[in-house]
Amino acid sequence: MAYHPTVLSQLIQSVPRLEFEKLAQAHDGARRSDALSRWSQFISLAVGHLGQHHSLRDIEATLASDPKLHYHLGTSAVSKSALARANEKLSADFYRDLFGKLYDQLQKTHAVPGKRFRFKGKLFSLDGSLIDLSLKVFPWADVSSKKAAFKLHLGLDHDGLIPAFAEVSEGLTSEMEVADTFAFPKGSVLVFDRGYSRYTWHKELTDKGLFWVTRARKGMLYDVIKTRPIAEGGNVISDQIVRLSNKRARKDGAHDIRRVEYRDPESGKIYVFITNQKTWSAQTVADIYKSRWEVELFFKWIKQNLKIKSFLGNTINAVASQIFVALCVYLLIAFQKFVSQTAYGLQRVFHLVQINALVRKPIADLLCHQKQAPPDPQMAFSLRAA
Repeated sequence: MAYHPTVLSQLIQSVPRLEFEKLAQAHDGARRSDALSRWSQFISLAVGHLGQHHSLRDIEATLASDPKLHYHLGTSAVSKSALARANEKLSADFYRDLFGKLYDQLQKTHAVPGKRFRFKGKLFSLDGSLIDLSLKVFPWADVSSKKAAFKLHLGLDHDGLIPAFAEVSEGLTSEMEVADTFAFPKGSVLVFDRGYSRYTWHKELTDKGLFWVTRARKGMLYDVIKTRPIAEGGNVISDQIVRLSNKRARKDGAHDIRRVEYRDPESGKIYVFITNQKTWSAQTVADIYKSRWEVELFFKWIKQNLKIKSFLGNTINAVASQIFVALCVYLLIAFQKFVSQTAYGLQRVFHLVQINALVRKPIADLLCHQKQAPPDPQMAFSLRAA
């Protein structure tokens, strides 16, 4: 009978171990030989996400349940006390950089689905979402007298709908503070809501060779430079080139921009979009902004499917580590979906990996789009049940 490693072992094979160890050395330097390794911490947190475990003790018990697991996963024995120390002390920036490496690797496979729009540059949606916390357990995360939360900031790549940029901050941190740290490829198109409405930043994006689409501020002051023709009876109400007329915009030398007024055919609601792109059709501008909803769906998906509602540590470093590992797990699952070219959706792929994580079976067979018999309860070993 052919030997197969566990599905989890196959999932993590796409993590570039050499790059992983170089990152660990760069972030952590020399550590005690008996300290929990970065790799063991990563595997432990990944097991926590896939198994939906709510405590360090559950993760410890899962990894200790099969003596062969440590060998096949390349980990040392993991105790809850050692994992707690690692989550508190080892910098979460390591996992942010690992997330970036995994994203770059996924791009190089050329397996990511193609574009919806015809422009050459990548389309990114920017947004931030609050994750609620217990104020008693996380007093550092207070956003009001009765509420605690941290904020997950994302740049979602619409090719494959995968996260490309991410940061974790305290809940009161503005989206603009984080957006300045993201380095987008020249020629990219950014779409964002009015939370990113700093006109000087819009000018900086234009000067960097980036395109952007957003909604206009209420009460935006402007002078009409040119009125463009529109089709009669369509959804586009007006299409104009305008110059911002407020004092700050004039002082900072803001570029002329495009203003598109659009009526949603489904709701009848009127939207006003602004952009620095002047050659697309007005309908394309509206469609690009509508596609921003994908980042909202991503936040909903990751909150429902990966373990970011309860946390394995009380410091912002522990929280950020857990979040970045969740994003790494998402990319690893997306990698399997795209490379295998399975017809299953990401939700189905995630559930198959989750249920069969510790089953010894080729992951390619698992993702084969056909009716499959349920796993033998005597052989299957579910992370959730462990």
